[in-house]
Amino acid sequence: MAGASSSSLNLEDVPSVDLMTELLRRMKCSSKPDKRVILVGPPGSGKGTQSPIIKDEYCLCHLATGDMLRAAVAAKSPLGIKAKEAMDKGELVSDDLVVGIIDEALKKPSCQKGFILDGFPRTVVQAQKLDEMLENRGAKVDKVLNFAIDDAILEERITGRWIHPSSGRAYHTKFAPPKVPGVDDVTGEPLIQRKDDTAAVLKSRLEAFHKQTEPVIDYYNKKGIVANLPAEKPPQEVTADVKKALS
Repeated sequence: MAGASSSSLNLEDVPSVDLMTELLRRMKCSSKPDKRVILVGPPGSGKGTQSPIIKDEYCLCHLATGDMLRAAVAAKSPLGIKAKEAMDKGELVSDDLVVGIIDEALKKPSCQKGFILDGFPRTVVQAQKLDEMLENRGAKVDKVLNFAIDDAILEERITGRWIHPSSGRAYHTKFAPPKVPGVDDVTGEPLIQRKDDTAAVLKSRLEAFHKQTEPVIDYYNKKGIVANLPAEKPPQEVTADVKKALS
């Protein structure tokens, strides 16, 4: 929501139960410590499963820089207009612009207790610029949660996925196999694999991920704020590890 529309939102029209629920949530949140958390992990490592749990548990806002850029462009904010100019030219949006958009987002009441950043920073320069911006606000990154998982396990998780295209039914060669290999249980039609789920595509994505993020992890390691989570564990156990790391 753009600034103007949110301030002109008429609270008289919001149902009482919603107002009370939100008030109770804010009162409960007011006693929580501030937390600024960064999530790092390759595709398929389970960040997407954990981030809503962390968000609710600690009353944080979830900042996904891609979504925020699109929202800023749609809202035609000054930063959004600059971002659109870059995108229209086929250029990458500058680090300063992305950090500026994060800075703007942190003014929202939902970000009062802190944030979860996912997919940013991807480089050491971005991490430094983020630190500078937070320092100007008298804040800092509290924890970097590194969803560490062996590439071989990821490969098994992802490359084992097979789909029945017309129904969307999903199978996994190891964890949820079809009755007959390569064939849909219901129709007997052949299963396909998504292009992104092949070993070759995954390998190149993982190589790019490691090359890009290892220096970022090192940067935060030097500050002593990285928590390495064994992300191959079942989700409930990972959640318990996350809470331990953030307590």
